[in-house]
Amino acid sequence: MNQQKPPNKKREALHTAARLSGLAIQMGATIYLGNLLGSWLEKKYNFSAAEELVTFAAIIVAIYLMIRQAIQSNK
Repeated sequence: MNQQKPPNKKREALHTAARLSGLAIQMGATIYLGNLLGSWLEKKYNFSAAEELVTFAAIIVAIYLMIRQAIQSNK
């Protein structure tokens, strides 16, 4: 009979750190790309508040994605 090994705490910590750093990179990329899109829209259509509005929307999307992933990881 094969007994299962207890989970390796070092491996779990590394897995958690990788998941969290990936989440931080995803948040940063979402906000950065939103800012770039807003800046482009501002220049193309001469709409003065486009950069702020699109960046704010990107922040909301990034927070939503973070919360959704946190809920999935706790299941």
